[in-house]
Amino acid sequence: MNLLTELNEGLAISWAAIRANKMRSVLTTLGIVIGIVTVTLMGTAIEGLNRAFLKAISTVGADVLYVQRQDWSGPDTEEEWRKIQKRPRLTIEQAGALERDLTMALAVAPVAFDQRLIKYEKHDASGVTIVGTTDQLLQTGGISIADGRFLSAADAEGGRPVCVIGSTVATNLFLRDSPLGKKVMIGQRPFEVIGVLEKQGDMFGQFDNQAIIPLQQFLAAFVHSRELEMIQVKVKDVTVLDDAKDELHSVMRRIRRLAPGDPDDFAINQQEQILEMVHKITAIIGGIGLFITGLSLFVGGIGIMNIMFVSVAERTREIGIRKAIGAKRRTILLQFLIEAATICLIGGAIGLGIAWPVTLVMQQYLPAALSPTVVGLALLVSLVTGVLSGFVPAWRAARMNPVDALRSGD
Repeated sequence: MNLLTELNEGLAISWAAIRANKMRSVLTTLGIVIGIVTVTLMGTAIEGLNRAFLKAISTVGADVLYVQRQDWSGPDTEEEWRKIQKRPRLTIEQAGALERDLTMALAVAPVAFDQRLIKYEKHDASGVTIVGTTDQLLQTGGISIADGRFLSAADAEGGRPVCVIGSTVATNLFLRDSPLGKKVMIGQRPFEVIGVLEKQGDMFGQFDNQAIIPLQQFLAAFVHSRELEMIQVKVKDVTVLDDAKDELHSVMRRIRRLAPGDPDDFAINQQEQILEMVHKITAIIGGIGLFITGLSLFVGGIGIMNIMFVSVAERTREIGIRKAIGAKRRTILLQFLIEAATICLIGGAIGLGIAWPVTLVMQQYLPAALSPTVVGLALLVSLVTGVLSGFVPAWRAARMNPVDALRSGD
């Protein structure tokens, strides 16, 4: 008897045994169902978070460098945090020096932030991020315009009271009307809307809930200083990104008047740092989920093992007869392993059937995605759990002496 025949026969016998004990089989699968639902929902949550994060940072170009006071990875100690807070802020003059001295930069955009209430007639939008910048943010920020236009060089240099608003702001203030040409109140100052940003739909919504105005207007109207939050630098060619970063670092040290032995009082950030943070976050979430899932599957596996021991005890005579007429140990082992794996796969399929509509509900509130990878992983976990849980009972059945099995079955 070849292996394929043994597998077919084992599957037929296992299916008959499961059908003969329907209630017991259903109760046995409950633990696996709970475990697989947990595995699937955790997988969909992590998959959704990864997609949302990647979509959120898609606007952060791989060829853009961000000069700021603080590294995106954050300080390791409180002492480092205090040192960072003492660093001098970036200024417009420093951004201008970078634009003048950098040879490998395609665009340099100074950026400052604030939060304000925006009003239009009877409607208002609160907590809007006000971005003060120049026309070069169009290149460094990977911005797409859905309607109208972005800031021009003349807007930036002249400091005209114009603004480009995000899709959420446009919806809140104008409902279905076109915002172009309308004047909105940002704080106590009127600004003409000249453009609407394309909807980003990121998981945090900060890109859609913003208004971009000329930097000169921003500094005069809101902060009354020449300080910046960051300077964005777009490299001419991504293949020379490292060289461009070295040049930027050297020019920044010179601009900040740092002596050769002085530590940097600024940081140069890039997209890879965000990805590293995302991977760390998902790894922590995945670790917690793995622990919870492991507990669920362990309980389910214990249930499978107990039922398989009962099944072996009930079918001792059957085992003895099969061995007496020539069945090999491998055949008996495969029979019970297939039975345990089949029970777990049925539980896995039921778990996926429950997890799918739950995922659809989750998508209304959280990023979640039931991908083929998650489905395959859930079924694989079911199969492995069944094989591991059923191995000891199957091994015990395979090791039975046919004479003793026939005698105990009487």
